[in-house]
Amino acid sequence: MTSRPRGSRAWILDFVLLGAVWGASFLFMRLAVVDFGPMPTAALRVGIASLFLVPLLLLRGLGPLLRTHWRKVFAVGALNSGIPFALYAFAVTTITTGLSAILNATVPLFGAVVAWLWLKDRPAPARAVGLAVGFAGVAMLAWDKASFRPGAAGVASGWAVLACLLATLCYGIAASATKKHLAGLPPLVTATGSQLGATVALIVPALWSWPAATPGPRAWLALLALGTLCTGVAYILYFRLIEEAGPSRALAVTFLVPAFAVLYGLLFLGERVTPWMVVCAGVIVCGTALSTGLLRLPQRDR
Repeated sequence: MTSRPRGSRAWILDFVLLGAVWGASFLFMRLAVVDFGPMPTAALRVGIASLFLVPLLLLRGLGPLLRTHWRKVFAVGALNSGIPFALYAFAVTTITTGLSAILNATVPLFGAVVAWLWLKDRPAPARAVGLAVGFAGVAMLAWDKASFRPGAAGVASGWAVLACLLATLCYGIAASATKKHLAGLPPLVTATGSQLGATVALIVPALWSWPAATPGPRAWLALLALGTLCTGVAYILYFRLIEEAGPSRALAVTFLVPAFAVLYGLLFLGERVTPWMVVCAGVIVCGTALSTGLLRLPQRDR
């Protein structure tokens, strides 16, 4: 991954492209899960991503480093990719891809809470306010969308909402685990190892729940796009964005993902977006921006 000249604004293209790619992951999950089911969809996603990333890792001569740290990297991968991908694949069978993506925007909120409780990284007062605002937005959205009465698919939407929130909690725990146990490892080692670890964790449950009917070509194409574009290529874009624009700007892509996911849902799946969803999304985004320090409260002059 080559860096552009210092001061270049070309990272903006990577920023928008990454938001579009990660937003598309919810669409492709929905298209694949219809034929494959949640667990095989998640397992094939990380398996395809592993096949994409391993050659890049070897070409850069990082194979020995992964072999040295594989236990910790694989464990973090199961938590950072395996469990969340399976939970999101389950969620999109019941709720819209747009709603799933909006709930995904709470990842930095859970990351901040876990870092506070585990790493004693106490947030400043403004960030604590952001956590409260963000979780209030989640509560508003869940109150409107979560029902524990079985829906058309036989599964209550409340379980799907909880699955998304559990996935974001896993992301938050994995982020702190990475900081505590994998600090100093090249991002490509962590990325590749995490996909391999997730594949190992999901392969048995995926085979156990493999669909009886042969999945169609649309589902296979969706999985191919999900594994290569939305996971493999997305990791490369993300790491390049961190290098060129810094971690704070890279983190802000979380706010862009729901916009693309909602747009794709409208265009390709005929999903409906309610004004209340937009309001709740705005509250969540504002809270997340405050909790991560991307948005600051005005300071009083003394």
